[in-house]
Amino acid sequence: MPESPLPESAMLLTLIVPHELEEAVADALLAHPDLTSGFSLTEAQGHGSSVQLVEAAELVCGHVQRKRLDTVCSSQSKADAILALLRDAFAGANLYYWLTPVLAHGKLA
Repeated sequence: MPESPLPESAMLLTLIVPHELEEAVADALLAHPDLTSGFSLTEAQGHGSSVQLVEAAELVCGHVQRKRLDTVCSSQSKADAILALLRDAFAGANLYYWLTPVLAHGKLA
């Protein structure tokens, strides 16, 4: 039986999180299970002119270590609620995000 597509408004929310905030951001999302059914965390590297290299290892490597958090939101309003929660809890914390429409989503059985 094929998986049914999500509603048209489903969104993938991607967050780029400094390593030192990984657990705090994850805990904030886990404390609000009504906002997300789960998320994935992966290693990421920040590159580019807007990335501030501070530590010696960053200056040598030319990038900063980050975590990438991905979660599928059932609607734009759920994604907005997550972003509002994170803005309040982590004001000025150097979190980056983007939203991408989700065409389909499911578990392969």
